[in-house]
Amino acid sequence: MAQCVQSVQEFIQDSFVPLVAALCSEEAERLTRRNNLSFAELVRPFCRLTSEVHMRDPNNQLHIIKNLKIAVNNIITHPPQPGAIRKLLHDVVSVSQPAEGLVANVITAGDYDLNISATTPWFESYRECFLQSMPASDHEFLNHYVACMLVVSSSEPDPVEQFLKLSQEQHRIQHSSEYSYPKWFIPNTLKYYVLLHDVSTGEEQRADSIYEEMKQRYGTQGCYLLKINSRVSNRGADEQIPDPWSQYLQKNTIQNQDSYEDYTVSNKNTDHLISDGTDSEIKDGLSNNFKTHPLQLDHPSGSLDSTDYMKASTSLQDSKKSNSGTPHGACLTLTDHDRIRQFIQEFTFRGLLPHIEKTIRQLNDQLISRKGLSRSLFSATKKWFSGSKVPEKSINELKNTSGLLYPPEAPELQIRKMADLCFLVQHYELAYSCYHTAKKDFLNDQAMLYAAGALEMAAVSAFLQPGAPRPYPAHYMETAIQTYRDICKNMVLAERCVLLSAEILKSQSKYSEAAALLIRLTSEDSDLRSALLLEQAAHCFINMKSPMVRKFAFHMILAGHRFSKAGQKKHALRCYCQAMQVYKGKGWSLAEDHINFTIGRQSFTLRQMDNAVSAFRHILINDSKQPPAQQGAFLREYLYVYKNATQLSPDGPLPQLPLPYINSSATRVFFGHDRRPAEGEKQAATHISLDQEYDSESSQQWKELEEQVVSVINKGTVPSNFQPTQFCLNRYSDNSKFPLAVVEEPITVEVSFRNPLKVPLLLTDLSLLWKFQPKDFSAKHDGETKEQGMCDEDMVGTEAIAEFLINSEETKVARLKLFPHQTGELHILGVVYNLGSVQGAVSLDGIDPSIGLQPGKFVSNGLSVRGRQDLEIQGPRLNNTKEEKTSIKYGPDRRLDPIITEEMPLLEVFFINFPTGLLCGEIKKAYVEFVNVSKCPLTALKVVSKHPEFFTFGGNTAVLTPLSPSASENCSAYKTVVTDPTSVRTALLSSASSADFGVGTGGSPEVIQVPLPDAVLLPGASVQLPMWLRGPDEEGVHEINFLFYYESIKKHSKIHRVLRHTAVICTSRSLHVRATVCRSNALGDEEGRGDNMLLFVDVENINTSETGVKEFHIVQVSSNSKHWKLQKSVNISGDKDTKLASRERAKLCFKAVRCKNSEGSAFSFYPLENYTFADIVFGNEQIISSTSPCADFFFQSLSSEFKRTHVQSHTHASQRVVKQSLDETVRLIQRCSEVDLNIVVLWKAYVVEDSKQLILEGQHHVALNTVGKEAFSFPQKQELPETVLLKFFRPENTPVPTRPTPEQLSNLIKTSLHYPESFNHSFHQKSLCLVPVTLLLSNCSQAVVDVMIDLRHKPTSSEALEIHGSFTWLGQTQYKLQLKGHEVYSLQLKACFVHTGVYNLGTPRVFAKLVDQVTLFETSQQNSMPALIIINNI
Repeated sequence: MAQCVQSVQEFIQDSFVPLVAALCSEEAERLTRRNNLSFAELVRPFCRLTSEVHMRDPNNQLHIIKNLKIAVNNIITHPPQPGAIRKLLHDVVSVSQPAEGLVANVITAGDYDLNISATTPWFESYRECFLQSMPASDHEFLNHYVACMLVVSSSEPDPVEQFLKLSQEQHRIQHSSEYSYPKWFIPNTLKYYVLLHDVSTGEEQRADSIYEEMKQRYGTQGCYLLKINSRVSNRGADEQIPDPWSQYLQKNTIQNQDSYEDYTVSNKNTDHLISDGTDSEIKDGLSNNFKTHPLQLDHPSGSLDSTDYMKASTSLQDSKKSNSGTPHGACLTLTDHDRIRQFIQEFTFRGLLPHIEKTIRQLNDQLISRKGLSRSLFSATKKWFSGSKVPEKSINELKNTSGLLYPPEAPELQIRKMADLCFLVQHYELAYSCYHTAKKDFLNDQAMLYAAGALEMAAVSAFLQPGAPRPYPAHYMETAIQTYRDICKNMVLAERCVLLSAEILKSQSKYSEAAALLIRLTSEDSDLRSALLLEQAAHCFINMKSPMVRKFAFHMILAGHRFSKAGQKKHALRCYCQAMQVYKGKGWSLAEDHINFTIGRQSFTLRQMDNAVSAFRHILINDSKQPPAQQGAFLREYLYVYKNATQLSPDGPLPQLPLPYINSSATRVFFGHDRRPAEGEKQAATHISLDQEYDSESSQQWKELEEQVVSVINKGTVPSNFQPTQFCLNRYSDNSKFPLAVVEEPITVEVSFRNPLKVPLLLTDLSLLWKFQPKDFSAKHDGETKEQGMCDEDMVGTEAIAEFLINSEETKVARLKLFPHQTGELHILGVVYNLGSVQGAVSLDGIDPSIGLQPGKFVSNGLSVRGRQDLEIQGPRLNNTKEEKTSIKYGPDRRLDPIITEEMPLLEVFFINFPTGLLCGEIKKAYVEFVNVSKCPLTALKVVSKHPEFFTFGGNTAVLTPLSPSASENCSAYKTVVTDPTSVRTALLSSASSADFGVGTGGSPEVIQVPLPDAVLLPGASVQLPMWLRGPDEEGVHEINFLFYYESIKKHSKIHRVLRHTAVICTSRSLHVRATVCRSNALGDEEGRGDNMLLFVDVENINTSETGVKEFHIVQVSSNSKHWKLQKSVNISGDKDTKLASRERAKLCFKAVRCKNSEGSAFSFYPLENYTFADIVFGNEQIISSTSPCADFFFQSLSSEFKRTHVQSHTHASQRVVKQSLDETVRLIQRCSEVDLNIVVLWKAYVVEDSKQLILEGQHHVALNTVGKEAFSFPQKQELPETVLLKFFRPENTPVPTRPTPEQLSNLIKTSLHYPESFNHSFHQKSLCLVPVTLLLSNCSQAVVDVMIDLRHKPTSSEALEIHGSFTWLGQTQYKLQLKGHEVYSLQLKACFVHTGVYNLGTPRVFAKLVDQVTLFETSQQNSMPALIIINNI
């Protein structure tokens, strides 16, 4: 039980006090009424004695009475009506509420910290009122009157006569049969005569004389002169006199009995304040029978009706109006207060206690005198002569207390009477003894009502005995309660027993027994009593040594339910709220829903709208496990409550709505127009849209491309304030800076909604909520209004979605647009919408009704509320500094705070005839259309791509139309001319500068200037440009990113714009080209120059038949180099095209010579600008390889390598200054084996598609860098070894090797033998045949080289001897020469043969070394073809 203000002893003593009746004359009543009080009310605050009182017990022992209180009541001659008592108790409880601002008691039990009101004043008020209002009963005398005060005014004509009349009236009331009420203790009631004198009248002498007369008539012990009303009415009003009556008068008495029928009617109306108003039977049934479980929801599908609320509000406040507004005791002074107090003391000391003492003695004497008789004889006599006592009567008659079972003079009743008197004057020991004796008698006689009363008071007396000689006999109380309830059917007396016993058990910390006792008395006959007792039982559970928290909560719920049925809505709400502390957040979702639902309903009834909305909100936002029908009911209730709450403050800010959930971090913001759909062959740039998923790798690529183009624009450096363009902001993008949006371009915000309920939600009039600060003026314009007005629309246009349906448990995104019309700062705050539900959204037979609901085809049930939800996005967690790592800090996320900038140009790009599939290396011509759709001209249009080799817009010298008729017919992408048949075998030369094709100018090869006419695109203008595409060399699907960069023509605007396009190309295999270059054995060409090489080209058709390619024709092979050129084709068979069917291979051989213009500068460290192009044509049309697009793709394929060599040459140039001259020489030797020759193989493919033949064309590039090393048209895939050794290296630049490798040195000297192929000699004439042989030595480098020729070499293998035979060199066997750079030396030798046959002359060994080196290296000439000579005999 909760804590009480009084101790249990004080509580019991105050519950049973001597009762004194008051009978006043009309004049006396008038005097007291001047103070707005009756006589009984006047003396009530002074009825507790301030000093100890003494009296003697029957054994003449002195007995001390402490803190005695008496009760003075006006005589009421009819018992109070049960209905009036119920009304009074109901009002007492409803008026007593927890004090505002009262600090609750915090109880910690396990994981729970509960705020619980420590005291329950409503329960104490109820208990006090209940005990005071108990009607007098015949089986006990505790609430029978012991004495009667007769009060007469001194101002009456004959006060003594008036006293006589009052005395007779009292006698008549007590002894006449017409009055059965009130009850009197003994026949000879003490009469105490009080003369009331009004001091303000001033007739004190008369009053004194009358009092003297009274003393002579009634004795000094039996009368009193009480002077009141000393206060003069014209005294200063500022004098403050205390008002001790207010606290007593607030507790309504049952003096004025109202008709209780009104109460019972209103109680019906308040049972269910929120109901659908259709089923009255259920309503009545619920108020009387416990048919529904307390945890079952009351009419969950019912809607709230405002008429019920009106009924409830009138009945709840229908409690009896107290006179707290009127002052009491206005005519009394403090002296009068003391006089009244003195009067009560005198009455008690001189009148009441002597009377009680005398009565106890008399009763004791009677009992002692009868003790001499045999108990059995006494009982037998009673059975014969006591006619009115019938113990054999049925239980129904036994419980009837209206017909006495014992006559008033029965000795058992005398014992009980004596016990009650002793109890009233705190003589508990004697009282216990008497109760115990009486109990035995009553039980023997089967007088169960009397026995229960004796048991009850015996238990209380035993508890109250000083020194506690015996333990509290709780089983007495148990028996008494059971008897009252089950046998006597008297719930009022049972309730009194429970109240007393529970308080006693609580004082002994027996909370479990007290709780069981309280719960046992809950029943259906009184909801109020059950509610109060259940609440006290809950407090018992929480106050136990080991608090039982869940039992506390469960019984609080039960108490709340009963309070609700009793019409005590505030108390019901309080109970549910206290229980909620236990169930909240523990996963008991259904219990939580029930509590929240009830709290919501009770709060709504009490017009606590905020609490109601909050409670219903909790039901909806938790992951509810309720069935769909129940969730739909919750939603409708919530909307109804919300609507009522918003109607109370229609001009207030928009409320926050709990549904649907918004995943704020998933919010995406897109700047710009939506992408246009493709129109036939015209395809718009893919750019970016909200339909694309975020890809971090792709995002990084776009950022790098933009950085690349910006760095080119800013002469090689990226500005420090560079911010990559972000079209779509999401949770992965960098949102730390304010994004930029452009005036008149839409901003799309994608909001992710989730419906947690199993019923669909309908959002209507859904739009964004924003505020905008124009940059021009300082006045802040706030768009946070429900309906944007014209001024708002002028600044920012808002697009609303009329209907947005979210099906059950669905996640759905809404795209909302804003159209900024002015520059400034925009802040997107959230979304605003009407929340409603769909009509009839209840599933039947397990079928979800929301399936198949289409927007515009559903019906709202008409109940919707307008509200908002804020978009609050938490930024990324900071983790850079030590402080940020040790604490939890989040950075800003500004994706919803764009800055609106001035108007900018807007480019749209369309691709016409853009292919989706190509052969590897295939060339295709498409067109690109650039359109400026804004009102600003744009300039500096560039395109950047990671794959610049994929496309070209053509060089500066490009002639855009093909020349030959056949090229026009076949839509060839190349520039062609008809060739002379005689020039088939030889090369056709042309030249081009790399600068013409944007290569070698120092810029980035990936950034390409788009050749706009006049370099400006005006507003509304469009330009179509040709674009040549070349299929990537590797087969598969390729994603190629284009980034178009452009600027405004306004120079002060430093903001650039970009447009993205991703082309997806699927390439299939075509040709595979391998090429090798080696030095020719011939030291001179037709022009007598000594540098020429042989080029071997191996072309294989690796195409698969699925692509429909019939065959490939190699139409031309071209070379591009600064130093070398193709001269002619070797061993070409006929002058037809070289045709390759599937898996066929062709081998081609060409002769290459050094270009004229490279003479003397072949080893320059700086690249030349001009390239020589040599075309060897296999057909009748020459493709001019030095023009677009052939040259473009050639230069682009070389751009990365060119860039590398360009950097290297500068590096070596700088190193050359520091290094010794030796390093220069070494570098020169290395360059001997290097060759700078690039081959372009041009081909046509014949494709049959839809019974039509198409001709495709393309080109493959092979870059030859080293003599003797095979090169490929695309890199070969190398198989990685399974395990790779870990290599440790320093990341410093590798220095130029100080010594050349043997392989490089072997290429220093080129050797050639000149001799006749066959020689005729007559061996008969001369046995030795001498043949002159010339050995040509050519120095391939610019360094001075020492050469040693050794002629003593003999073939070691016997096989060589068998094949070629042996011969001898004549003359000097070893020569030492020194060759200068590029020197050609001729050495005359003689070979001597002794037989005819075929001989190999390639036996001389040639060694070379640099002049300052020691080691000799043999040249590679020995590995070349054998030099065979035939010796014939004549």
